[in-house]
Amino acid sequence: RGIYDRCPFCRTPHPSDDASKLAMIQKRVCKRDAEALNNLAGQYFLGNIGLTKDVPRAIELWTQAAELGSLDALNDLGHMYYNGDGVQQDKPRGIRHWQQAAMKGNVLSRHGLGYNEYNNGNCELAVQHWMISAKLGYEKSLNAIKQMFMGGLA
Repeated sequence: RGIYDRCPFCRTPHPSDDASKLAMIQKRVCKRDAEALNNLAGQYFLGNIGLTKDVPRAIELWTQAAELGSLDALNDLGHMYYNGDGVQQDKPRGIRHWQQAAMKGNVLSRHGLGYNEYNNGNCELAVQHWMISAKLGYEKSLNAIKQMFMGGLA
């Protein structure tokens, strides 16, 4: 018995089958819950819980979630466009999504911005981005800074 085996919204036990999981997510999506939209987008992108993989639908849901304030959705959109994951690669668009999320405190987006600057040869700006995300507790950013120092780049 504990708090982690129940839905934080309705206090019902977590569903054990895919249809029940989808129904629970859909219930929150109908109420325009940003995190439920983000979750459903991820399920469509991966083709999980009985859904067929549908990248355009995932992007549509991530966009709605981002408009409702989901920083994770902004980060996911940034990742998709930056890397061309299921969509045509559009690095400037991906960076804009990351910037929006990073300015609101999303650690993964801040790390992604540092990664982009590092790849563009701007080590000083990369370290600045990674310092911010490391201060927020993201260990991969701290490790990236360590690697740059050991390589004499920072």
